[in-house]
Amino acid sequence: MTEWLAGAGHAVNRKRVARLMELLGIEAVYPKPKLSQPGEGHRIYPYLLRGTTVERVNQVWSTDITYIRMAPGFLYLVAVLDWFSRFVLSWSLSVTMEVEFCVEALQQALRRGRPDIFNSDQGSQFTSEKFTGELAERQIAISMDGRGRCMDNIFVERLWRSLKYEEVYLKDYASVTEARAGIAGYFQFYNHERLHQSLDYRTPAAVYLT
Repeated sequence: MTEWLAGAGHAVNRKRVARLMELLGIEAVYPKPKLSQPGEGHRIYPYLLRGTTVERVNQVWSTDITYIRMAPGFLYLVAVLDWFSRFVLSWSLSVTMEVEFCVEALQQALRRGRPDIFNSDQGSQFTSEKFTGELAERQIAISMDGRGRCMDNIFVERLWRSLKYEEVYLKDYASVTEARAGIAGYFQFYNHERLHQSLDYRTPAAVYLT
């Protein structure tokens, strides 16, 4: 903005532009940091995966939320992933951070099977009674990352990186419908066509569904 104003003949420096933008409430459209915030009074569960060897499908599932860039703004995406196979079990999009879209994704995943352990971060969506209740009533052990420890959920973080660099950043979604179609197509490719070196060059579907 400072460079644009200077090019238009206005003698201003960056600090003045920043101060005036703050006074006017002008800011770039971008997702704020820390998408998952803890919920007041919500129970926090211990991290159960330290030192655990994941040896089979449905041993550990995990979930996370990320933002999806669109031309008009942002959407929020949640996915549920099987750790052993890297198979995307379910996903859901939302324009808000309410818990319902996370519960929807969890319920969709549970129609496929039942994990021994379900891991998430400490965000209010995942610590809510609506979400943890779905797990508790099925006697699924609940595990939560340590605060600020994104590496505790590394497989979902890698999924987000792949999705964004191979799909989202290459597109300029103009609508929720367009974003949903693009993400659905990518996850179909990711599950059924994308070979993983860690899976001996098999696809997630070839490992999870056999």
